[in-house]
Amino acid sequence: MKIVIINYGAGNIQSIMFAIERLGFKAVLSDNPEEIKGADKVIFPGVGEASSAMEMLRKSGLDALIPTLKQPVLGICLGMQLMCKTSEEGNTKGLGIFDIDVIKFTSKVKVPQMGWNQIYNLKSSLFEGIKEKEYMYLVHSFYAPNCPETIATTDYEVEYASALQKNNFYGTQFHPEKSGDAGEQILGNFLNL
Repeated sequence: MKIVIINYGAGNIQSIMFAIERLGFKAVLSDNPEEIKGADKVIFPGVGEASSAMEMLRKSGLDALIPTLKQPVLGICLGMQLMCKTSEEGNTKGLGIFDIDVIKFTSKVKVPQMGWNQIYNLKSSLFEGIKEKEYMYLVHSFYAPNCPETIATTDYEVEYASALQKNNFYGTQFHPEKSGDAGEQILGNFLNL
């Protein structure tokens, strides 16, 4: 199986690669459109700021490529947020895969939300073997509100979408690669789709 992690300069790539290796697979890091198109599974990571990350995607033409992919694609953290319509962070136009706008938590809560929180209302084969209210690791100041594409919910100030799915596109606000055995199970489920 060919697993490609999209390389666009925004990501904690190493921990994702190690998690995939622990599952018995190898991943390649690439910004080559042909290599990405030829992958069996694509992982779209992201840590950082939305507008500069989108700028990097535009410069490489990956902003046009990603929405056309036909194989399973997993956006993680900022990767998931960039798959949405827009983000309040840097007033950013996203890839528009998920029909939702990413907004900021208010000043009533500590931002970023950093640490472990529960996911529930799990609605996808991505969560096979994962129990309701399992803890996942999150670091973020912006979130996607619940919408028809929500496949997992988390509560922090408000209930929001901690995972999204539309057709072959999946997104997790949490970091499966940093969420222990349960996170690895989710990554494994994605690789087995």
